[in-house]
Amino acid sequence: MTIETEIVVIGGGAAGCMAALTAARKGASVILLERNQKLGRKLYITGKGRCNVTNDCAPDEVLKNIPHNGRFLTSSVTRFPPASVKEFFTALGVKLKTERGNRVFPQSDKAADIIDALLMGLRRAGVEIREERAADIRSAGEGLRVHTERGEYRCKAVILATGGVSYPLTGSTGDGYQMAAALGHTIIPPKPSLVPLVAEGDLCRRMQGLSLRNVAIKVKNSKKKVIYQEQGEMLFTHFGLSGPLILSASAHMRDFDKDHYTVWIDMKPALDEKTLDARILRDLGENPNREFHNVLDGLVPRLMVPVLAELTGIPDGTKANSVTREGRRRLLELLKNFPVEITGPRPVEEAIVTSGGIKVTEVDPKTMQSKLVKGVYFAGEVLDADAYTGGFNLQIAWSTGHAAGESAAEAVLQAGGELC
Repeated sequence: MTIETEIVVIGGGAAGCMAALTAARKGASVILLERNQKLGRKLYITGKGRCNVTNDCAPDEVLKNIPHNGRFLTSSVTRFPPASVKEFFTALGVKLKTERGNRVFPQSDKAADIIDALLMGLRRAGVEIREERAADIRSAGEGLRVHTERGEYRCKAVILATGGVSYPLTGSTGDGYQMAAALGHTIIPPKPSLVPLVAEGDLCRRMQGLSLRNVAIKVKNSKKKVIYQEQGEMLFTHFGLSGPLILSASAHMRDFDKDHYTVWIDMKPALDEKTLDARILRDLGENPNREFHNVLDGLVPRLMVPVLAELTGIPDGTKANSVTREGRRRLLELLKNFPVEITGPRPVEEAIVTSGGIKVTEVDPKTMQSKLVKGVYFAGEVLDADAYTGGFNLQIAWSTGHAAGESAAEAVLQAGGELC
């Protein structure tokens, strides 16, 4: 079976849907190939099922939140910024709202509303959606050919938007890397980003399930340099640390092969050391005959009490009125700087996004077209660019998808002529 069209988009995630819809609206004939029965499977799990569509901020703020290859994305983000993303989905009938941290969600808190709107938009624009897995892309004269398990597509342009390797059950299995490499592109080895962290020892396991809110963390490397600090929420797990703060911190921890990282947790960021010391003295003084570990209930969550008491070195059974100045000082240090030694990230399959992918110096940042193969474009997580949490990674998908779709459509429509 051989089918002819002007543009083939490979991958029906956020970037692929945006690319296909943009190209079709420009007047190009578009076929979208998606290996899953449903489009946007990864969108269903973003923002805990609510879909953090974008971040309501200026383009320069978006770029500040892209620590890796943000400069490459300057053109695409500037031309299709968060304001344009909001307008795009509003026009598709999705009511949006902005929450803490400028995070934008559908008003319904349902990711399905975003996916349904994209699907409706694609159908109205005339995009043909086919449930097929692409195997390779080949040049053919002045055109391109995409092979699937069912046959061949002849086209003038291909937009590769297959994602990375995080959450492989959603279809992100690295196929796009293989197809790009076969065309001569360099693939930066994928690593996990926005991923939980594995800790040394069993302290975290002993506090498994404990969620901390309004705490502050600092991440230091082996040179004691602070590489990340922020306040928010985190979680102790059976393997180490997770939660929003930790996922964001992981984006800064990129050299586990060469470096070592420690997460320092401030349990009481609203209190300076002097104020906190006075609080500890007060609690001990008001409960002189209670055992020390029981007094800790008023300072930290119950799951943390045995661990904290052990780390202070104060013996079991010690009464509050028998705690020494040194013991009190050790408790103060732990409350303001609780250390967790990190051994590495969880597997890339558990990461929200993938760091690594197609080397961006081989891609035109204005058009997203390959510099090596005419007519091949890239969009989304398949590129070596990733951002922090807060809607910024989806913004990359929308911006690069829009740039690729617009550029591909303009190129094929200007070229005209028969398909090869």
